[in-house]
Amino acid sequence: MTSMLEAADTTPLISRLLSRRTTAPTWLVVALACAGQFLVVLDVSVVNVALPSMRTGLGLTPSGLQWVVNAYAIAFAGFMLLGGRAGDLYGRKRMFLVGLGLFTLASLGGGLAQEGWQLLLARAVQGLGAAVLAPSTLTLLTAAVPEGAARARAIATWTAVGAGGGAAGGLVGGVLVDVLDWRWVLLINVPVGALVLAGSVIWLSESRAGDGRRLDLPGALLVTAGLATLAYGISRTEAAGWTAPDTLLPLLGGLLLIALFLLVEARTAAPLMPLGLLRLRSVASANAAMFLSGSAMFCMWYFMTLYAQNVLGYSPLEAGLALVPSSLAVIIGSKLAPRLMRAAGARPVATLGTLVAAAGFGWQSTMSAHGAYLTAIMIPGILMMLGAGLAATPLASLATSGAAPGEAGVVSGLVNTSRTMGGSLGLAVLSTVAAAGTGSGRGPEALTDGYALAFRAGTAVLLGGAVLMLAWLPRKISST
Repeated sequence: MTSMLEAADTTPLISRLLSRRTTAPTWLVVALACAGQFLVVLDVSVVNVALPSMRTGLGLTPSGLQWVVNAYAIAFAGFMLLGGRAGDLYGRKRMFLVGLGLFTLASLGGGLAQEGWQLLLARAVQGLGAAVLAPSTLTLLTAAVPEGAARARAIATWTAVGAGGGAAGGLVGGVLVDVLDWRWVLLINVPVGALVLAGSVIWLSESRAGDGRRLDLPGALLVTAGLATLAYGISRTEAAGWTAPDTLLPLLGGLLLIALFLLVEARTAAPLMPLGLLRLRSVASANAAMFLSGSAMFCMWYFMTLYAQNVLGYSPLEAGLALVPSSLAVIIGSKLAPRLMRAAGARPVATLGTLVAAAGFGWQSTMSAHGAYLTAIMIPGILMMLGAGLAATPLASLATSGAAPGEAGVVSGLVNTSRTMGGSLGLAVLSTVAAAGTGSGRGPEALTDGYALAFRAGTAVLLGGAVLMLAWLPRKISST
């Protein structure tokens, strides 16, 4: 990444393009930033309904299938804080362009993949591009819009677009797979990305807030490699068991890499994750809660789409449409949370949201191979995602409340990173649980048993998260 940036500094044409300032209308800057955010969030969920088609087209194994999701999520989580810091040091517009270009090229590579490993590599590079791109979308927006009501409206638009991207993923993916082919869930990013890239080169203005500190690249590499190795070790338990060398070596290797990451963060002058922040009760407790809830919530879309298609026989489009109510529920929960927080406080709302989600997971764990849409997908899905929306806002508010104003961006990044890291490891664990529940069978009944066991495990995780929130989260948001 550093060599790429140095090349940009020494190439007159690229430098002129990247530093070009125009009198672009504010609405256009907001639209470009929101378009970048939409693409990043969309690609977390859009591939889910395409998973069965990807498995058939490329001959992926069940364990390989989870890596279509996890390769993106792990790279995204591991490099997200680094991407935000790079934007501060080298310029938000520059990193927006670098991230979007990398994301778009990786989408093209994934859409043209002929082997499973090519698709997984492309998804990992997509995640890296998203990690570089995503932090700059908000900072570019806030730099372009003055403080006050206009900025509040712009940030609300950015937030709604992000939620809409996640909600639209299933429907967009279903339409593309049904009408065209699974490859188009990735290829669609190419024309859209190219259009946003061209507009951004012309209309976005550069901004930065660097203080001369260097990027913590070793920290980013260690935490990403540690997560990936740990997730691989967990996935190996399905075939080899927990005590086999094939399982123990990557598990121990992943733990060692994460321990080295913590050591590097404790010693470096400009850490990726300032460990001192974790001494604050609000930061530590909210991130732990986000990690636990993310480990279950992240898996909901994965297993629901597999259940709808592999067991109930839904087409990709039908599966996408089936999840629209739950997609809307997470937006409703997010909108309700601030009102409930004013009346009851952050901790009760976070706990309530987690318990509502746990009720949905518990309901979903009673699924059958011949379930009706209303009771087997829609109602439990709404409960799961309504709870997720209710819990996310108070947890984020608590996490940022105890930190100094200058550390708010770092702490916000930690919340997103904790949620995504929890989701990555949670998917690895719950996929293994589902495989154990399925056993050697491959029919609808056997698959249902496996998915139901995964939802029961998710219920237990969420109930544990609710207990943790009651015991550890601060009673109220600090005004620090």
